[in-house]
Amino acid sequence: MKVKINFKKLTKKKNSVNMKELIFIPLAGLGHIVSAIEFAKQILNKDENFSISFLIMELPLDYGVKNFIQSLTSQPRLKFIDITLDEKTSSQFLNNHETFLYDFIDGHKPRVREYVHNICKTSPCYGFVLDMFCTSMIDIANEFNVPSYIYFASNASFLGLCLHFETLRNEQHSDTSRYMNSNEALSIPCFKNLCPTKVLPKHLLDSRLASTLFFDGIRRFKETKGIIVNTFFELESFSLQALLDSKMVPKIYPVGPVVSFEKSGHFINNSLEIESTIKWLDDQQDSSVVFLCFGSMGSFEAEQVKEIATALEHSGHRFLWSLRKSPPKGKVDIPTSYSDYEEVLPKGFLERTKERGKIIGWAPQVTILSHPSIGGFVSHCGWNSILESVHFGVPIATWPLYAEQQMNAFLLVKELGLGEEIRLDYAVDFEGKNNQVDTVSAQEIESGLLKLMVKSEENEVRKKMKEKSRVAMEEGGSSYNSLGLLIKDVITNI
Repeated sequence: MKVKINFKKLTKKKNSVNMKELIFIPLAGLGHIVSAIEFAKQILNKDENFSISFLIMELPLDYGVKNFIQSLTSQPRLKFIDITLDEKTSSQFLNNHETFLYDFIDGHKPRVREYVHNICKTSPCYGFVLDMFCTSMIDIANEFNVPSYIYFASNASFLGLCLHFETLRNEQHSDTSRYMNSNEALSIPCFKNLCPTKVLPKHLLDSRLASTLFFDGIRRFKETKGIIVNTFFELESFSLQALLDSKMVPKIYPVGPVVSFEKSGHFINNSLEIESTIKWLDDQQDSSVVFLCFGSMGSFEAEQVKEIATALEHSGHRFLWSLRKSPPKGKVDIPTSYSDYEEVLPKGFLERTKERGKIIGWAPQVTILSHPSIGGFVSHCGWNSILESVHFGVPIATWPLYAEQQMNAFLLVKELGLGEEIRLDYAVDFEGKNNQVDTVSAQEIESGLLKLMVKSEENEVRKKMKEKSRVAMEEGGSSYNSLGLLIKDVITNI
């Protein structure tokens, strides 16, 4: 349960004096906070002498975070503390779109300082664990003379990419904006292959203030005691070894795959739809269904929806499609459910495909990916989704949308050989607008679906990686050992 701070009521708790307190400060977006919470649970399960406080800074747009936290099973050593500023104060940061996020986070420093001051009266604070966007909180950790760590919810390849471009910009004073809209391919230390600039996140390349602030944060990674990465050595051995060999970064702790198995319906209240979906999957043959789902922010305009529908119909494969409605043009919001799918689908599509397809709104992704009937996954390539598919041995067809997902798609297809390409460089902005001049055609989608489902049958590679992901987290595994080393270092670094 998440509660508002009442600092006056923070009193010494029985038996808390020997607890080692960690302060987690996440970015309150689902792609960041879900993974951070799951990682925190790993620490608590590994060492019963730790307790963890999550300091929650609610963004103006909730993105479902509040409902997700409320749905979690209560744990006595895991607290969620709401340090959100009042609406009037938060609204002051909205004046500058480019600096909003960083001003918003900095505006919470007094509340973080006050909470830590009070908690230190009852339990020794052993460190701050910070989201990659919350590095300014290192200042508060330094005030209390406690170490900071970064929890990097993405992959080692993206971490290496960020560190490489930070060096280019801040140390070599290189103008990376020249790669915007370029067809060049670059040699980047954490990649085996030349990396096309078209798959690089735009905020790594442009010269806007927001990009400068982002790299100022990346530079501060070097002030921390370590970077905790949600990956495992067997998956990203090349990238992790390159980071370890660079000797320019703090200690790296690969602790993944950190996957949440919470059966929460934080985007949907219709449990009947979830039940009917699972029943439908139960009636399908093993590995026969292709699952299409594009994350908490994923949606398409009507023209693209029709192309997807046409591809599904022509492919002949069974499908489960999480189809959600884009927010109104010009409005940044999470997608919503359709009241009637007929308004966006080709005429007669539902009737023609009713024997082999099912369309739903919000999807309980982990539950679906773990089902034996799922043979392929068309994904936006968010890193959490990729790790879930690896964990359950489900091959992916790539359809990235925003953030670093284009780079993730390149990593999956070209570097790791674990995915099939529908597109590597498809991109939308946060208003859901396609930044490309073309819509992905039904023929292109169908081709990707057919290759994906063939890969589902030729499953030796994914079976091996599925097993490696399991072994990494077990006693003696690479991530298990890395977590143990981290806990040991946290205790000795204080």
